[in-house]
Amino acid sequence: MLRMGIALVQNNLDQAYQFLMNVSDPASPNFGQHWSARQVAETFAPSRDTVDAAKAWLTSSGISETQIKLSSSINWLYFNASVAEAEQLLETYYSGYIHESGKTVIACEEYSIPENLRSHIDFITPTLHFDLKVTQPNGTSQWESPKLNHLIGLENCSSVTTPDCLRALYNIPVNKKFLVNGKNTFGVVALTPEAYLQNDLDMFFANYSPAQVGQSPILESIDGGFEQLYNQSFSYNAEPDLDLEYAMALAYPQLVTLLQTGDYVEGGSFNNFLDALDSTYCTFDGGDTFPIDPVFPDPYTNYSYPYEGPQNCGGFAASKVISTSYSYNEHDLTPAYEVRQCHEYMKLALQGTTFLSSSGDYGVASHENLCIDAETGAYTNGSSGMFTPTFPSGCPYIVSVGATQIKSSYTLKPGSDNSEAEVAAATKIYSGGGFSNVFPIPEYQKPALQSYFAAHNPPYGSDRYNTSQSSRSHPDVSANGVNFVAVVNGQTKLLYGTSAATPTVAALLTLINQARMNVGKSSVGFVNPMFYRYSELFHDITEGSNPGCGTDGFEATEGWDPVTGLGTPDYERLVQKYLELP
Repeated sequence: MLRMGIALVQNNLDQAYQFLMNVSDPASPNFGQHWSARQVAETFAPSRDTVDAAKAWLTSSGISETQIKLSSSINWLYFNASVAEAEQLLETYYSGYIHESGKTVIACEEYSIPENLRSHIDFITPTLHFDLKVTQPNGTSQWESPKLNHLIGLENCSSVTTPDCLRALYNIPVNKKFLVNGKNTFGVVALTPEAYLQNDLDMFFANYSPAQVGQSPILESIDGGFEQLYNQSFSYNAEPDLDLEYAMALAYPQLVTLLQTGDYVEGGSFNNFLDALDSTYCTFDGGDTFPIDPVFPDPYTNYSYPYEGPQNCGGFAASKVISTSYSYNEHDLTPAYEVRQCHEYMKLALQGTTFLSSSGDYGVASHENLCIDAETGAYTNGSSGMFTPTFPSGCPYIVSVGATQIKSSYTLKPGSDNSEAEVAAATKIYSGGGFSNVFPIPEYQKPALQSYFAAHNPPYGSDRYNTSQSSRSHPDVSANGVNFVAVVNGQTKLLYGTSAATPTVAALLTLINQARMNVGKSSVGFVNPMFYRYSELFHDITEGSNPGCGTDGFEATEGWDPVTGLGTPDYERLVQKYLELP
């Protein structure tokens, strides 16, 4: 028996961009007037015609109406069917695919539905998806440095990055306790089994933020997420340690919420995380898209520490700023899956949340430095092939963050203009960037890309990347992602990655939210329209590239480029502009 799920087409998505621009474009009279969760749910719920059409198809195909269940959000229909029934219904053939872990996945290579239902159904599960749960973040490069002196001055920031270096680089102020606003929230996503270690935080804080020794993030446990201590190593602890050490230090005394998602057995996915924030997105009985998204209660109860409670559907408030250092290769997921998830980021943005995601660390190549064979669609060894954009960076409703580094021997000057200090990251990592093969270019990005192609059209053909000049491009902005001092497993290390840059930008935006809220204004919400309209507020990065796939990749140039985006942020410039807005 298979548990089948039909993702119903949501209503009013053709107007979603206009809805979002109405509250996010600084030129709009409704800027900052974000929607309530209820308004979002009611606006995008599938129409009654869609629900009725899907039900009628199932019953006419022999599925008993008593078997069909409608999710509380009416976004999904569910029913149980034998493999034979599902094959007949979808005109397909199911097989069992065995993962190297020993788990078997039931899937098919193609399926069909009646043409009159194509406008009512996004996709059906289980069908085309395989086990692609995110397990590794962007940013796993490391270099141990046991002799580092914690009393590092700004003159050394080109070789060792600390919170003080970032403050000087981006004019980030030392936050004051009396300025903290109780309505302001800042969340960092971690996917189990990766977890932070409190001892690591304390060692880091002892050197770089003494007042925070003993401070922990606020834990939000999603689908059994917990601060696991069973496995402790670089691969388990580096990313959460890095994210929290810098997010907490830069935003202090603003508290940081840890959105720990997934149990020890299956881990978690972006959909599990989004389910917990939006019950209208959550599927019945934890369905989601198995096995990409773990199912809860965890069916693998013969493993250690499974989560046996129900899947979290709603009940968690979205932070005003959310930072994640995890991502997929866009090529690994179906467009329908990616588009549906992207719409969730749009809904969060409508409610005033800024969602930031790292753009990748392999330049124009994918995680693990893979590229795509243009003829077969299979991955190459990375020495040739098509460029591989990342997801969710391609989603137009999130902020994609690339990476830079400080020029060798450059000395930062606190309180001075350090806009000439940076180049595109080229030490151990290259800033991920490129052009989506799924998402079209959003209106807010069109002027920047038109200027880019007019002056700096890349020397590659369609056998390398999407040359249509009409696709969503990333990153949007960048920040330093090289030589970050961090404490992992009790040792001081230097870490590298767009996963270091992302919480830096997120902390800066959290402080801007604080400044706005303290004068009675809303959170900044979806920042991309404002960023692209006022690109002069950023430090333009014009040196470097992001090689991969046997090429030099793209070049950093004047204005927006697919290496560092609009450039790196300047808190003083941005907060001044945001305080001028309603």
